[in-house]
Amino acid sequence: MFLFQQMDSIRDFSPIAYKELPDIIQQNLNPAFELRPYQEDAFRNFVTFFESDKCPNPTQVLFHMATGSGKTLIMAGLIVYLYRRGYRNFLFFVNLDNIVKKTKDNFLNATSAKYLFAEQIVIDGETVKISEVNNFQGASPDAINICFTTTQGLHSDMWFPKENAPSFDDFADSKTVLIADEAHHLNVDTRRGKMDATEESLRQSWETTIRRIFKANRENILLEFTATCDLQNPFILSEYENKIIFDYPLRKFREEKYSKQVRAIRADIGYTDRMLTALMFSQYRLKVFQDHRLYIKPVVLFKAKTIAESKKFEQTFYEMIRTLTGATLERIVSASPLAEVKRMAEYYAAKDIDFEELAQELREEFNPDHCISVNDDKEANERQIILNSLESRDNPYRAIFEVKKLDEGWDVLNLFDIVRLYETRDASKGKPGANTIAEAQLIGRGARYCPFVIEDGDEKYKRKYDADIENPLRVCEELYYHCQYDSRYIDELNKALIATGIMPESQTEVRYMSPSRNPMEPSMVSVETVFFPN
Repeated sequence: MFLFQQMDSIRDFSPIAYKELPDIIQQNLNPAFELRPYQEDAFRNFVTFFESDKCPNPTQVLFHMATGSGKTLIMAGLIVYLYRRGYRNFLFFVNLDNIVKKTKDNFLNATSAKYLFAEQIVIDGETVKISEVNNFQGASPDAINICFTTTQGLHSDMWFPKENAPSFDDFADSKTVLIADEAHHLNVDTRRGKMDATEESLRQSWETTIRRIFKANRENILLEFTATCDLQNPFILSEYENKIIFDYPLRKFREEKYSKQVRAIRADIGYTDRMLTALMFSQYRLKVFQDHRLYIKPVVLFKAKTIAESKKFEQTFYEMIRTLTGATLERIVSASPLAEVKRMAEYYAAKDIDFEELAQELREEFNPDHCISVNDDKEANERQIILNSLESRDNPYRAIFEVKKLDEGWDVLNLFDIVRLYETRDASKGKPGANTIAEAQLIGRGARYCPFVIEDGDEKYKRKYDADIENPLRVCEELYYHCQYDSRYIDELNKALIATGIMPESQTEVRYMSPSRNPMEPSMVSVETVFFPN
């Protein structure tokens, strides 16, 4: 039985033993982030286990939570709780430097819209400061001391000590909370099973380094967070069955309506037409939000296969935007058989926005000053804060060009269109290949729900229009993935999306009549695939 199943049993059959959410957690988190029921359960599971006589020393647990479900908010709440329990030193590490930079901003920058803590952290009547430290030598006993690093950087510091960097001695002398984000990257050795390598190769593994730090003090705590724990691997399953304290997969996240619905926009058109189709949808969503007095700026992601191709597409895009005419947009819309495109065109027509006016808007909205590329490590690191604040009013960007730098660690809510700028497939024996799986993971990242409220009683963070296919706001709860009309590729992508949990297995075709404006022409039957929760 998994550890989280044991917690479920305690909650269901011994409710007195199932701990309440400590007030200190909610009081010291940013009030802009209302705790969701499953997040409260995650905290309660940990507190119940940690305060029980079943909790081993040192303590290691894993939070298996969907992309977009608020893992960093859980980290922040646990930091507050564990400070109350006597912990002062917190080591945060992850595999990518750009995620470190983003997390530092979320933990330290009180002016950021995504700052996780309350304006003042007050514990037992005392104001507590958060201090960033390079090591824990001389760390303040009255502060939350956080050392941020990459897994690779930590590994190097441990085996090749240098001035002002953490060392193994730091962790032997004082108890520490280790926070591992994207923790699935740590389990290189565990995936292989019982290790039979030489002592030197063991010494060089990241996993071994983390375990040595973890075991340096019996009061240490290792908190692991990931959305993709490979429980199909028997070695991983054996290692983590008694450590997964909370399980909230993407499938459940979607079923409880905390995600956008994902739709593939399939069309046999060229890349430039595919890009322009996405731009028209993006502007359509912007106007629907504006109709309801909402400031939400939809963003488009253009995904290429290689850096060279991405740079080429970016330049092609700028020239296309510079010379864009209404006739080009009218040609694309007129030729499209897609129900989504026809609905969009009907919206523009109802608003008396002709194609020339739309072309002018797109030339302004998607000029080079409103586009950004993140094709290599340098760009990704330099622009991480920009990419982490795309929802902000003062963030001007509407389009992003990238290859795979945003596949992990990217927090974005207002991404509504992803455009695939290549046609290749890499399936093997009927199974999705690595690239298709990576695409599905990126789609899952983009499927975070963009919260809004229209009427009193609306649930801000949940989809509201699943069953109301005629509601104009329904398009604002959907993520479109623009790709080629290739039945084999779509089948492979659907398998990958179903495997991640972001797409349900059941799909229903809805047929409806679109009345013609010309009484001499027949009405058109449109087919729309609608996804319903299982």
